[in-house]
Amino acid sequence: QFFVFCHGLLQLSQLLVSGYLKSSISTIERRYGLSSQTSGLLASFNEVGNTLLIVFVSYFGSRVHRPRLIGCGAILVSLAGFLMSLPHFITGPYEYDRSVASTFSNTTDLCQPGAPGANLSTASCTPHASRENHEVLLVMFVAQALLGIGGVPIQPFGISYIDDFASERNSPLYLGILFSVTVIGPGVAFMLGSAMLRFYVDIDKVGAAEVQLTNKDPRWVGAWWLGFLVAASLVALSALPYFFFPREMPKEVGEVLHTHTHLSFPVVLLRNLRHPVYLLVVLAQVNISAMVAGLATFMGKFLERQFSLTASLANMIIGAVNIPGAMVGIVVGGAILKRFQMSLRQCSALCVLGMLLCLLGAFPLLFLGCPTQKVAGVTYWDRYHSSAGGHGLGGHSRGGHTPAMGTFLGCHCPEKGFNPVCGSDGVEYTSPCSAGCSSVNIGANSSVLNYTECSCIPGPGLARPGTCGTGCSHLFVPFVVLSCLAGILASTSHTPSFMLILRSIQPEDKSFAVGIQFMLLRVLAWMPGPVLYGSAIDTTCILWERRCDRRAACRYYNNTLFRQRW
Repeated sequence: QFFVFCHGLLQLSQLLVSGYLKSSISTIERRYGLSSQTSGLLASFNEVGNTLLIVFVSYFGSRVHRPRLIGCGAILVSLAGFLMSLPHFITGPYEYDRSVASTFSNTTDLCQPGAPGANLSTASCTPHASRENHEVLLVMFVAQALLGIGGVPIQPFGISYIDDFASERNSPLYLGILFSVTVIGPGVAFMLGSAMLRFYVDIDKVGAAEVQLTNKDPRWVGAWWLGFLVAASLVALSALPYFFFPREMPKEVGEVLHTHTHLSFPVVLLRNLRHPVYLLVVLAQVNISAMVAGLATFMGKFLERQFSLTASLANMIIGAVNIPGAMVGIVVGGAILKRFQMSLRQCSALCVLGMLLCLLGAFPLLFLGCPTQKVAGVTYWDRYHSSAGGHGLGGHSRGGHTPAMGTFLGCHCPEKGFNPVCGSDGVEYTSPCSAGCSSVNIGANSSVLNYTECSCIPGPGLARPGTCGTGCSHLFVPFVVLSCLAGILASTSHTPSFMLILRSIQPEDKSFAVGIQFMLLRVLAWMPGPVLYGSAIDTTCILWERRCDRRAACRYYNNTLFRQRW
């Protein structure tokens, strides 16, 4: 029981390291100019090091001192966590665009007829990848590889160690507790991300008075690196007890401990892969894990863009609602197994029932979405056409180089400026200048109240600082409730599926079978899942580039702040 407690604490800490990266992925993208595809690859790269070793290490599971190897792996995980925070200390302070401001007065961002402007026709469109910080990426990829290597012995050896020395009656409960505690790790990671991203990224380099941004500003970058220091320290502390556990324990309740026969590696591998129950259960887990891996990486980003949430609030929702819901489902599944002493056939039925109910609960999510925000000159063209025609420019050519709307009025807007405002017509503009605003109302604390005399906005011609947000905030609560319910129902199959594996194979193959299982999950689900999700996000940006004005779309696709909104 003490080993179960220690292993739950270690896996919580280990997943705190890997989960924290997912909670701060959009912030790291913004800080270092990464594409979603690159960040997805980074998030899944720890599976590479794990996959290369897990099968071979698991093969020796019953032949080595499992607790000590778990402790050594935990030390590597801790080192990886500290290494993930290193880029903050080897790079300079975060530099954001100070030519515009979302909350403070800045008259240079207004429409200024006659002012010299950039030559829009000759501006180049630099590929986004060239701006990615390759030195930072190298450090992070090395850290992720170490994280994967360190995690190799932790879960397979821990699961097999518990199942070897626990009674057959108590093993499902212990594993259910272990899995539920494990789920808390990502939940705590998202809560930790929510707390750390409230602090400015360079809190250790600049004073608070020098930062004229709030966490709602599109240029805000939170202290993403702080969470890695906290998580790595917890892993190091959790590793210490493992160096004092014995190699073997007395079997619980006096049950006979199975002796292990030594067979060659190929024989054991083929024996497990040819087992129909084992193979089908693992393939089922691959399908759901691929979806979960992508969602875990980009769910926070989806909530930020879909429902206009801050990164901190999105992480809090995931960490306080969705992940605890999954934990509840795992505990319920383990309790049902212990209460009814289910056979393998009944475990299969419970898994099928849980997934069918999950599908029913998740189906309404297909209809809970928001339309794309109208952004003048990028996704919205009606008034763009009329403004162009009204100023004798002969309309708009989607294949040509079209400047911002304010330029039609001779405003000479900054080409790369990103200071979004929401017009009184409900259309979003990339800056007050692009909306043709020539005046501003300033509040008592020098903050912008609104912009006036906006020539591109019909009616009163007013605009307020910030984005327009989404018009479907009323769908946020139903979305969270349904996604949490679907997670609870799906998670009830977690412990029964593991018991199907552990009870259907030969006792001496437990560590090896679990190792093969996690290798297949990594290769077929956890590695490609985040990359495919990230590629889909980036592909959406490219499609917008082709559908909309190529010049405008390319410019905003390369603007990290604006690109994140897609």
